Amino acid sequence: MTKIRIATDSTADIPKAIAEELDITVLPLTILAEGREYRDGVDITPEEFYDILEKAETIPVSSQVYSHYYMSLFEESWKMGVTDLVQVTLNAKGSGTYQAAVLSRDLFFEEHPAAAEQLRIHIIDSGTYSMGYGLAVIHAAKLLKQGAELQQILEELQDWLAHARPMFVPLDLKFVKKSGRVSAAAAFVGDALGMKPLITFENGESKVLTKARGENKAISTLVETCLKERKAGTEYALVYGNNPEAYAKLKEAWSEVMDMPPLTEYPVGNVISINTGPNIVAIIYRT
Repeated sequence: MTKIRIATDSTADIPKAIAEELDITVLPLTILAEGREYRDGVDITPEEFYDILEKAETIPVSSQVYSHYYMSLFEESWKMGVTDLVQVTLNAKGSGTYQAAVLSRDLFFEEHPAAAEQLRIHIIDSGTYSMGYGLAVIHAAKLLKQGAELQQILEELQDWLAHARPMFVPLDLKFVKKSGRVSAAAAFVGDALGMKPLITFENGESKVLTKARGENKAISTLVETCLKERKAGTEYALVYGNNPEAYAKLKEAWSEVMDMPPLTEYPVGNVISINTGPNIVAIIYRT
């Protein structure tokens, strides 16, 4: 009898209530900030982290999911009688999390050879960030709840990932410049002219899709881009940071044209905010 389990990591930014409702296992990345180590999504909330991020003398860094979390997940799944574990990871081009999962799987089967015939571990590189893969994982978990077979879950999961579109608008460029998401020269010119980049990810790489001058224009461009690209009737998420006024503008603009409410509204996660900064708005959807 097939028994499927779905897991991901904390950079998927899946709200805790949704993860619990859908039985999605979430493994934490680790964040190093101001000499302290935090388990992402466990030891510190995004709102608490934004304050640290703004005040930190040295920009915090994130580390991949540690191997022992994977080993514990694999062993627990095996003992539970899980036959297929689907693990969706953070973009392999931006983190060692995918590779850590693969190496941990190899080590697990080396230490537990009997498990190789009883547990299949499907490790999937999302190729993206935040709810770009969080929405795909949620979709897969809903399919599982509805009784879908493994093949359908894997196919629809991959289809979601292939069409995921996270669209972030950093409203100041300090952290984007530090992280290298745009060049230092471009960031300087952007600050001087009030330009705001719309950043997405294609083939695992960050890409500035377009730029808009001023906060209001950036938000309206974000909404217009989503309207053009989003597949009608599919779930999406709205994302905010530490700028409630900008987020209120996004919600107002979006409410006038949306065909359905968002699946969730959530604060941009700790790992993502290191690269984008906390002064951000975003829409996560599928094309």
